[in-house]
Amino acid sequence: MSPRANGADGHPHGGGGRQDRGRSGDGGNGRPRAEKGRSRAGRGPAGRDGREARRREHPAADPAREAARDTLRAVRERDAYANLVLPRLLRERRISGRDAAFATELTYGACRALGLLDAVIEACAGRALDRIDPPVLDALRLGVYQLLRTRVAPHAAVSTTVDMVVADNGRGAGGFANAVLRRASEKTDQQWIAQLTPPPESAPVAASAFRHTHPTWIAQAFADALGPAAGELDAALEADNVSPRVHLVARPGAISAEELALVTGGEEGRYSPYAVYLDGGDPGELDPVREGLAAVQDEGSQLVARAVTVAPLDGPDGGRWLDLCAGPGGKAALMGAVAEIDGARVDAVEPLEHRADLVRRTTGDLPVTVHTADGRDSGLTPGYDRILVDAPCTGLGALRRRPEARWRKGPQDVTDLTRLQRELLGAAAALVRPGGVIVYATCSPHLAETAGIAADAQRRHGLTPLDARTLLPDMPGLGDGPFVQLWPHRHGTDGMFLAALRK
Repeated sequence: MSPRANGADGHPHGGGGRQDRGRSGDGGNGRPRAEKGRSRAGRGPAGRDGREARRREHPAADPAREAARDTLRAVRERDAYANLVLPRLLRERRISGRDAAFATELTYGACRALGLLDAVIEACAGRALDRIDPPVLDALRLGVYQLLRTRVAPHAAVSTTVDMVVADNGRGAGGFANAVLRRASEKTDQQWIAQLTPPPESAPVAASAFRHTHPTWIAQAFADALGPAAGELDAALEADNVSPRVHLVARPGAISAEELALVTGGEEGRYSPYAVYLDGGDPGELDPVREGLAAVQDEGSQLVARAVTVAPLDGPDGGRWLDLCAGPGGKAALMGAVAEIDGARVDAVEPLEHRADLVRRTTGDLPVTVHTADGRDSGLTPGYDRILVDAPCTGLGALRRRPEARWRKGPQDVTDLTRLQRELLGAAAALVRPGGVIVYATCSPHLAETAGIAADAQRRHGLTPLDARTLLPDMPGLGDGPFVQLWPHRHGTDGMFLAALRK
């Protein structure tokens, strides 16, 4: 996690969920100087064995902060996903209630605000981040986040963070952390942003990126995709810092959205005829989800799958449908449910065996046949009426779901993925029948992954674009067509792109 290479950061996910936490007192550690003669500030002797010994001597600051610290460490050391690691730690350590909420706020908030936190730490430490011992840096990020973005009392934020550092890395490292945190506490969040933000006059996109916790290259990609509506950039970036509502999909033929909303206490979706919105709770505990009548699926993903089933063909529908990039199976399941009603069948292709098994479990008894194969060379017989290519992508349209994801991606990822996207769409063009339709989709607004790929397929394979806006009736803010880009700040969905191409 090194956001400084990509640009700066800024505003996390607002003030929701903030709590007053921490111990009273100032920690009693004063401001001892960091030990000299070390290549990295805060590095203590004896490595991991020494840290374990110190943990026995110095008890943990508290379980919530420890869980947050350990999650940040897993993200840094193993490229783990915070939204997978933290819930497991909370279960294993039996952390619940307000402690669990506080750990969640700390973890996800610090992951999102990483660029700002690191800029402040660097300014207060007077040295580059790579000269700070990584375990100390993890704790400092949590401490600075508490100082700038929560209502935790400053003395509690400082003392509990120093306690963690001392337990982990020794008193010398604790003195260094104490000095950094006290300097950080001398300014408010807004004062640090004013000091560290690039000048908006000469670098408006970089300034927006810093304020709204995104690398500059991602903010630029959003601005390019918004085009004439680039004035919405701040809103688009800030939407990634707000946790999304849970969306359910009602399985067609099994339960209606109206019935699902009544059973769950949810609200019918605005755009997908199968969508229901929930305000909270664990959807896995709901009877319709346990019984296979419904599942968790973003409304934007529902709209993409539905578009495949309703796109106008040239000639009759022979009932051969294909999901060429099916894992983990949500769109294949929705297509399969509609296919069961329409008398069609769906082939679903997934190259990884464990993900192919997940597609099989997700689609269950629906008329879906799963093939473990590479979509670029699936071995399937051509002649499909409808094909979905939900291509692997950068996932820039779903950054709100994985708070650390924005900092682990780079522009080079786009280059690698666009080659794969072109090849998959080319394979689909060879498999679809004349008059059939391919729906190309990504969960990204990056033009190189979206309009650029669709335009390239038109030139290379003689495909004709349909007006995809007609496949999403009564939905505002879809632009001039023929392609569609959904946005979290406009539609409340993930940032799905959709192109419908007829052979």
